[in-house]
Amino acid sequence: MRFTDKALLITGGTAGIGLRTAERALAEGARAVVVTGRDAGRGAEAVRRLGDRAHYLPQDVTDEHRWEEVLKEAEAVGGPLDVLVNNAGHAGTEERQDPEHMSLAEWRRLTASNLDSVFLGCRAAIRAMRGRGGAIVNLSSTAGLAGTPAFAAYGAAKAAVAHLTRSVALYCARSGYPIRCNSVHPALVGTDLRDRILDHFHPDRETALAGYLARVPLGTLGTTDDVAAAVLYLASDDAAYVTGTQLVVGGGLGS
Repeated sequence: MRFTDKALLITGGTAGIGLRTAERALAEGARAVVVTGRDAGRGAEAVRRLGDRAHYLPQDVTDEHRWEEVLKEAEAVGGPLDVLVNNAGHAGTEERQDPEHMSLAEWRRLTASNLDSVFLGCRAAIRAMRGRGGAIVNLSSTAGLAGTPAFAAYGAAKAAVAHLTRSVALYCARSGYPIRCNSVHPALVGTDLRDRILDHFHPDRETALAGYLARVPLGTLGTTDDVAAAVLYLASDDAAYVTGTQLVVGGGLGS
């Protein structure tokens, strides 16, 4: 029961890794979990699944002013914030993302959703937590640890998330704020995003998956549970002496 009497805010928390993280935090006693996302219907379904200690708030994580509102609304329904999980992001599977053909508009859209959003979340959380302490966990990716020629903007943004995480951690420590900040770097896991990414590499999805798994030392795909467990370790007091680190959940990929 590591989260007894604690409140969490999880962006992109209505599906996939974010939703599984919310489920596990509630199972470990969280006082309240607020999940945010753009789709109100999916948000309502997530809250039905999560129960009466869960709350949904609509949010575009690239909207600077909405962040201020979300923090106030989250505290109104769940009390003072203890944990922020910056999980929302976008892989950009709709357009070509190689560095020769990608448009500047697509580059800016993806860096906004994957990097600007994390900066805005960290800034809001520091202001909310600096007097009482807390933990920030930023979702990066194994794509941020190696070159990603087919997903150049996504990989660059996720690499920058790791650097931003270290900067936030050091800033808080040197400012005397009892706020820890760490990043988690998942490889592909069993979500809809996995299939959209694999479709970029081979028209036959099974062939694409076999090619990907050949690069993973453990030879299997991870699960949303694997990633949620890593996120919640870093968010909990079990990691009280851990800040500025990156935890790779990739079956050996990215190590």
